[in-house]
Amino acid sequence: MDGKKLEYKGEDALKEIEKLTTTAGEVQYGILKEILKRNAETEYLNKYMKGSIDVSQFKSCVPVITYKNIYPYIQRIANGEDSSLITGQPITEILCSSGTSAGEPKLTPSIAEDLDRRTFLYNLIMPIMNQYIPGLDDGKAMYLYFVKAELSTPCGLPFRTVLTSYYKSKHFKCRTRDPFNDFTSPDQAILCNDSNQSMYCQLLAGLVHRHQVMRLGAVFASALLRAISFLERKWAQLCNDIRTGHLDLSMIDPACRSAMMSILSSPNPDLADEIESICSRPSWKGILCHLWPRAKYIEAVVTGSMAQYIPPLEYYSAGKLPLVCTMYASSECYFGVNLKPICDPAEVAFTLLPNMGYFEFLPLGENGALAMDIDEEEAVPNDRLVDLVNVKVGCYYELVVTTFSGLYRYRIGDVLQVTGFHNQAPQFRFICRRNVVLSVDIDKTNEEDLHRSITTAKKLLEPYNALLVEYTSYADTSSVPGHYVLFWEIQMVDSATSIDAKLLQECCVTVEEELDYVYRQCRSREKTIGPLEIRVVEPGTFEALMDLFISQGGSINQYKTPRSIKSSTALKLLNSHALASFSSPRDPKWISLNG
Repeated sequence: MDGKKLEYKGEDALKEIEKLTTTAGEVQYGILKEILKRNAETEYLNKYMKGSIDVSQFKSCVPVITYKNIYPYIQRIANGEDSSLITGQPITEILCSSGTSAGEPKLTPSIAEDLDRRTFLYNLIMPIMNQYIPGLDDGKAMYLYFVKAELSTPCGLPFRTVLTSYYKSKHFKCRTRDPFNDFTSPDQAILCNDSNQSMYCQLLAGLVHRHQVMRLGAVFASALLRAISFLERKWAQLCNDIRTGHLDLSMIDPACRSAMMSILSSPNPDLADEIESICSRPSWKGILCHLWPRAKYIEAVVTGSMAQYIPPLEYYSAGKLPLVCTMYASSECYFGVNLKPICDPAEVAFTLLPNMGYFEFLPLGENGALAMDIDEEEAVPNDRLVDLVNVKVGCYYELVVTTFSGLYRYRIGDVLQVTGFHNQAPQFRFICRRNVVLSVDIDKTNEEDLHRSITTAKKLLEPYNALLVEYTSYADTSSVPGHYVLFWEIQMVDSATSIDAKLLQECCVTVEEELDYVYRQCRSREKTIGPLEIRVVEPGTFEALMDLFISQGGSINQYKTPRSIKSSTALKLLNSHALASFSSPRDPKWISLNG
């Protein structure tokens, strides 16, 4: 970061956080001033500021934009034009988002020092964690990380995900060996482009080191659950490798084979018997604690739509392992850290670090109601934005960023709520992505409303030992009136119990009753929305959906189940796996505000 120190240890890291947050306003001003100084002569900024580096002129003249406004510039650079279109430093790679929240992957410019900023944030995590859980340097971390095979732009720039960029960088591969970051997975397994071989080898390494593992994790909770599902199918094969001391012949990646054979240095039938005894139990409740008995917590993103995965993770850990969400980041920018990582997942709040970029906020009201009133493509008055240190506790905002790499007043699309401050730096709860909505008529249902409604409805399944594993939705307007369709994958924890049609019909009604006033008005009075439908799909459907998106260029590391389906191919896949369909038998309750 412009020659500044990247790596902080222990107390030094905590002191740096205090320093940054105590002077957050000054740091933010300095960051914006430096961005303008470096990039004043770019085609984009020069169009609005005529070479000026005045902060007040930036705020009054540079427009608030969305992806469609900056995309033509990024595309020109990808095709071979100079980086000076948007930034004063060479663009070294083009990052692609996972693309599952809003359709096609978005292209994000990145410069060399962006890796410094990401590394800076990563290096803060363990000093924070060590305040709450001591002794983490006395074992290993079984973190499941994956890369995606990268492409090139027409002019030869690498085109890859932000995590692939980091794992392939010298910042990761040449990192200082640290007892706080001693991973079970060899780098060769993490860097394997074949996700199945990578998963197999990483799980195998984690099992070999099972008595040394202190923490478990993946970037997203969904990736960890996918690993558990993979383990259910492959544990016998993995045990055979440990028993014989030889890697399965289906693992053909040379680097993986070489690294894993050094881990499987000799046959270990006793360890294989231990694992086989655990995995062959009739119930996998608490399996993570049984396989890795020294583990103290699970690290993964469990906020926003990822909160759906909290119940299954609690099931597989028997509720004994805290679910820890350490940081808030995106392809465009890394934002901040969770200073209280052992809190309840519902209370996770991220402290935005003022040196990561220049942050502004679009107010959405005290209850977030304006999030649906401001169209993503609607022009936003420049004077409507609020600086980092001037946000108000309890209020909702959309995050807007300005970066060194060429994004200026760029709407990220995340809705955040201010929960408090750490010194001068605000702390935010992630609410949802603005552009994930269901709409049939004048109704507009966002990701948070949908998740809250389903969370209430799925409680009806619990007395029957049924677990909602995964869900998604789409607005079916092929008939009139249109209606909401939910795809549910349900796991029966106890095979001796079952659920009937009446129960799932009640789930439909419960979801509708939890949706907002406008939806219920359209359903009950206006009749412009038809009864909500739940389509139960067969086990493994959502893994097949993930495979589909990955085959289309998505990343297993960054994959998030889309909460609203827009792809006809994905919809066809879901419908082909549907086992049964259930609809609301009655209208949801609705009372006119006029009495």
